[in-house]
Amino acid sequence: MKRLLGAFLFLTIVSCAPIYVNYDYDKAIDFSKYKTYQYFGDMDTGMNELDTKRLLDAMDKKLAANGFLISETPDFLIDIKTTEFRNAPQESVGVGVGGGGGNVGGGISIGLPIGQSKMTRQIVFDFVDAENKKLFWQAKSESGYNPRAEPAKREERFAAILEKVFKKFPPEKQ
Repeated sequence: MKRLLGAFLFLTIVSCAPIYVNYDYDKAIDFSKYKTYQYFGDMDTGMNELDTKRLLDAMDKKLAANGFLISETPDFLIDIKTTEFRNAPQESVGVGVGGGGGNVGGGISIGLPIGQSKMTRQIVFDFVDAENKKLFWQAKSESGYNPRAEPAKREERFAAILEKVFKKFPPEKQ
């Protein structure tokens, strides 16, 4: 019952605001050689300290679940950058006024936005080979963001984002 409730809650969170992820990677890389990781020491995520800690904690859990270990002598380094922006409202209603008589007519119309614009957060995950310092995998996630969300909701959102981001890591051999 507990698992069913957890799965329902996860699906509810994920379905509320879609999470879009784009991937890119070097096809020549053998991903099986990467077992340990560490974060860049000078990483500036663009988020406040509390959200950065939430994201890194969730990422450590996800990577550990996928068999990766954090290490002082890592195989690869992780850099994370975020950008937040406000989307224009998607819906609008048109209002117009016009008139005429005889052979003369005229009119004017405008579109009025309905609802509020929404905050969106893009998170870019760069995985860099620790030895040669070359980028070998990148994921860009984009999803809705509520700057006033409770801490527990923020943790859940980061977990949902990471679930989607790491769905295709490591990529399948082609």
